[in-house]
Amino acid sequence: MTLKKIKNPILFQGDLKKKHYFEGWYYKQISNDEKNVISFIPGISLFDDEPHSFVQYIFVSFDKNNKKTTNTGYVKYPLKEFKYSETPFTVNVGGNVFSESEILINLANDKVNIQGNIRLGSFTPIKKSILMPNIMGFFAYIPKMECYHGIISMNHRIDGMLKINNKEINFTSGKGYLEKDWGTSFPKEYIWMQCNTFKDKNTSVFVSVANIPFMKKNFRGYICNLVLDGKEYRFATYNSSKMRIKNIDKDNVTLVLENSQVKLSIEAVLKQSGELIAPHKGNMVKKIKEELSGKVKIYLYNNENKIIYEDVGVVAGIEVVGF
Repeated sequence: MTLKKIKNPILFQGDLKKKHYFEGWYYKQISNDEKNVISFIPGISLFDDEPHSFVQYIFVSFDKNNKKTTNTGYVKYPLKEFKYSETPFTVNVGGNVFSESEILINLANDKVNIQGNIRLGSFTPIKKSILMPNIMGFFAYIPKMECYHGIISMNHRIDGMLKINNKEINFTSGKGYLEKDWGTSFPKEYIWMQCNTFKDKNTSVFVSVANIPFMKKNFRGYICNLVLDGKEYRFATYNSSKMRIKNIDKDNVTLVLENSQVKLSIEAVLKQSGELIAPHKGNMVKKIKEELSGKVKIYLYNNENKIIYEDVGVVAGIEVVGF
């Protein structure tokens, strides 16, 4: 790992000669009316039997009667169809192009045909420092961790159209989110949430709680980033914050995070999840569930335990695995 890559997680972190390795970018797009949400995950899976590249997708739509439909899929390509440029950043998987400024999709299998162009506006990056070069804090410098995570944009505008199975969907004036994972395997136990569609359009939140193997032991690590009108609140294992899981079941998760200044309560509701494929030792074989239209309520308290901000977000991304 180079310092340049550690500070810029959007860059390709690995190489195509690695063994038992995965890397994937997570691009989420939400239409302005919040009736259509689609995430694309381009990436690579390197393992002994069949190394390959892929584009995975999860698409949630609501009809005029508010009936929800969730579709997911995994389109596999030969490894040679993964192409990468660092300047400007571009990943091309089988002719599907992902960059910092646009997404060009031409994705087809026996289940779906997705074509179109989405333009990405200015990103909302997280704050960084020498001790916190990315969202993982000083853990970003530690080699051979099971899974690394990067937040690239908490919130950005999107514009453009997608044609999904011959139906045109307008994403103009919509919202986007972009993050990244790489390593060998997803944690055996984790909670992940993301939402940037609150009543206050400038609010966004990301949180991850995971079982982390470290030096022949395991610990429960957590990272959370809340942005309110440009001000960032960070809760993490590496900055002496506290976290507890107040409640967790198949439909609800409540987390409480606290640092020296504020306390954050996050209440998440998930109903109808779609099946995605996650890595295990580089092999994309682990089935997980992701809710892409969940609801998130946040309450921010000051040191006197008084609510200083509250909001409700919709079309939230939520995963609960291993609990």
